[in-house]
Amino acid sequence: MKKFQAPRGTLDVLPQGARRRLRVVEIAGDVLGRAGYEPMETPVFEDTELFARGVGESTDIVQKEMFTFEDKAGRSLTLRPEATAGICRAYIAHGMHKLPQPVKVWTAGPFFRHEAPQAGRFRQFTQIDAEALGSADPTLDAELILLFAEILERAGTGPSRLRLSSLGTPETRADYVDELRGYLRAREGELSEEVRGRLEQNPLRAFDADHPGTQAVMAQAPRLVDRLSADDAEHFAEVRALLDEAGLQYEIDATLVRGIDYYTRTVFEFESERLGAQAALGGGGRYDGLIEELGGSPTPGVGWAAGVERILLAAGESDDAATADVFLAIADDGRQQAFQLARRLRQAGLRTEMEQAGRSMKGQLKQANRIGARAVVIVGDRIEVKDMDTGEQRPAETADEAIQMVEALLA
Repeated sequence: MKKFQAPRGTLDVLPQGARRRLRVVEIAGDVLGRAGYEPMETPVFEDTELFARGVGESTDIVQKEMFTFEDKAGRSLTLRPEATAGICRAYIAHGMHKLPQPVKVWTAGPFFRHEAPQAGRFRQFTQIDAEALGSADPTLDAELILLFAEILERAGTGPSRLRLSSLGTPETRADYVDELRGYLRAREGELSEEVRGRLEQNPLRAFDADHPGTQAVMAQAPRLVDRLSADDAEHFAEVRALLDEAGLQYEIDATLVRGIDYYTRTVFEFESERLGAQAALGGGGRYDGLIEELGGSPTPGVGWAAGVERILLAAGESDDAATADVFLAIADDGRQQAFQLARRLRQAGLRTEMEQAGRSMKGQLKQANRIGARAVVIVGDRIEVKDMDTGEQRPAETADEAIQMVEALLA
């Protein structure tokens, strides 16, 4: 009979890996929660038009990477490739502009892109996403960057590089794009076919090209960061000053454009020194025109997304295994009493496992040792509590006394 495997580009996450993932999400929830970011969820699939309008029709995400399908009513739906567009849609749909601004939210869950699978990059992947909507204050840009850095530090990703730049406002960017397009047209023969095909829609993507000829052309290309308006330059300077004051190191990278069209002003990316060529851990930036583009009132916003698989890959393998506080061993006909005692110990806040595989008493004690239980309660004609550190074993007259003995042992 055929043995089924996970679909190409997806990953079965087994218990140890799932524990590590949950730990990263718990870290993010703690760090972001202390800064006032509230949890939020949006659907796993959305109307395809949301991403075409929000992410940008000229992006690789929309042109090549989305999983799009028709439902039974003939509507085009897409598995979400990123979180920001969906959160902005929800902000508009639920009148969140009426709430005190800025609205700070975070989410975590599965996302989908049809790209070549590689280490730490899958077609179904997990991201943590944080967004602040409703304020153009540069302290939000700096706050989100610093929160991202704290999450990476607590997750154990090791040394990271922060790349930072500014794309200016849409007007500044439009003028620059015209200038860049003219520069590239004059050197069109040296560019890759893909970049030539995008000159009208999005010449900024040429900065991300792997093609050697294109890279040589882009090395001499004009830089948007050098053409910022006075307001844009002041905003960028304040973000940098806040990061400097916090002691977070960064590199200004004028070639950083990100792969999504909605970004304005601040853009940034964290990279790990441990991940080689595909070094990105995540990134983001400001998107002050996105909510208006999606049909809402003009509303500034800023946010980022972090790849959980990338974070875990940078953090390295962990030897931590699940441990239990208590193991209930069963002798004679003690199964029912052990089951009730296990429930009471769990209600008392103790991680408790019990024998459920038909092992001998010797095998049960070995299992208790494997899972790191410090106390074993042996339930049969009588109840005994064993200290696994000292080997001392004492009788308990009642279940209540056994619980008290376990709690004292673990205190």
